[in-house]
Amino acid sequence: MKYASQYDMMTQKPVPWLIVKLGIPTMISMFVTTIYNMADSYFVGQISTSASGATSVVLGLMAILQAIGFMFGHGSGSIISRKLGQKDIESARKYSATGFCSALFLGFVILILGSILLTPLMKLLGSTPTILPYAKTYAICILCAAPALVSSCVMNNILRYEGRAFFAMIGLTSGGILNIFLDALFMMKLDMGILGAGLATAISQYVSWFILLTMFLRKKTQTSLSVKYAKFDVATLGDIITSGLPSLARQGLASISTMVLNNAAGVYGDAAIAAMGIAGRVSMFIFSAVLGIGQGFQPVAGFNYGAGKFKRVRTGFFFTFIFGSILLGIAALAAFFNAGECIRVFRDDPEVITIGIPALRAQCIGLFFVPFQVCNNMMFQSIGYKFNATFLSSLRNGLFFIPVLIIASVVFGLKGIQVSQAVADVLTCLTCIPFTVSFFSKISRGE
Repeated sequence: MKYASQYDMMTQKPVPWLIVKLGIPTMISMFVTTIYNMADSYFVGQISTSASGATSVVLGLMAILQAIGFMFGHGSGSIISRKLGQKDIESARKYSATGFCSALFLGFVILILGSILLTPLMKLLGSTPTILPYAKTYAICILCAAPALVSSCVMNNILRYEGRAFFAMIGLTSGGILNIFLDALFMMKLDMGILGAGLATAISQYVSWFILLTMFLRKKTQTSLSVKYAKFDVATLGDIITSGLPSLARQGLASISTMVLNNAAGVYGDAAIAAMGIAGRVSMFIFSAVLGIGQGFQPVAGFNYGAGKFKRVRTGFFFTFIFGSILLGIAALAAFFNAGECIRVFRDDPEVITIGIPALRAQCIGLFFVPFQVCNNMMFQSIGYKFNATFLSSLRNGLFFIPVLIIASVVFGLKGIQVSQAVADVLTCLTCIPFTVSFFSKISRGE
């Protein structure tokens, strides 16, 4: 009866109400997650400009971990939502257990390989000689948390795709709040420097992982993480990986773009790396508004597409686009007109502020073009349109951003670096339009 009630809620309740109900916990989770990442930047920024630059460098490592976690999380989750929409609970459990166990294993592999190759990895991600000691200290803590971080992404997304975003919020927000508290304790009270920031992040990741795990152990879900349900055959893993490719492409290219950005900005010194990193984190905080509501749309799209209720998918898409645009627009305008204060919070260095202000303002303008592309990415991934989702997910942080960044940095120097993300956002939005028109025309004909 509990499972039937969940199915009825996902396929019968008004779509706007459902998206807001699922989106608000996810938005809170995204805000808290972004806030504790920003808290690291704030506390580390009190040490030095080079230390602040280290958080920007290690951001590339975290993007790699998230790429793998989201690949298995979104890959298994999108399949799970469609299977539950078809009332196939047994198959849903197979994909949840396989995705979780695979991610946990790869987390340990990254921990081992990353520790062995720590110095060349940090240099590859854009560390300068003065940033390197800070980056290595911070990164080793992040690597120790890799198994928890990667597999938590899977648990979080499975809960969301089941329509249980509240449970996911509890795990993520608990870890995020703890991270902020431990940052203050280790760095301000115990004077542990950047090591304190890294330890705070690692400990909070494991606490969050344990809380998320208890949701499954207490039978709060239709799916399971038990290894007895896992099937490590080519077909099952292939389905998960191909469904999760959009997330791998998006996050993987985010790591590569961070590396390219840090290397391009490094020509202008540690202050430029720190400034671009801070501008990116502030932009990500604003971006989390539309990302959160978009993730509330994902299970609605997957469930209803699996149940053949295409009109509800269309309604959900346009509601998410309009609502997300309003939320993000308000936040982007506030940051645009207070760009200097936003940068100064993280590093009160005149050079960092001077470089950071135009970069943040450009990104705020570009953010107005983001909600449409987010809705496209999340819809296509949730309903199993793997090519569309993978291609569109590759544009913002990769296929557009990296070439634009390289060309603009050569032609316009530092100014080109500052506006590259905004240009990539505009191009990505325009590219999404024909995919959207084609899809909705197709489902209108009942194909």
